[in-house]
Amino acid sequence: MATATFIPNETEFDTLVKNETVLVVDCTATWCGPCKLISPLIDKLAEEYSDRAKVFKLDLDENRDVAKRFGIKSIPAVMFFKQGELMETLVGVKPYEEFTGAIEKYL
Repeated sequence: MATATFIPNETEFDTLVKNETVLVVDCTATWCGPCKLISPLIDKLAEEYSDRAKVFKLDLDENRDVAKRFGIKSIPAVMFFKQGELMETLVGVKPYEEFTGAIEKYL
């Protein structure tokens, strides 16, 4: 089963945003309870869309500058990028269908 891997740093994040056609980034933290609730959904998204989109996780404790840059004040926050541009951010615990609905718009 495919899972969403963690982006190690801001440089790698910037490279992915620039190079991937459709990119989904789950902004999370190890201490965040709601983040743990959506983590399996993000992993399922990574598996289901592996041939059409790239799905990653980003630990905001280690990447505070990314959070500042995109104005993320609450987590979980799932950002959807298309061709380098932030299209949408879903904040909070959402049903799987809301994540798939968002990704489908950008494929």
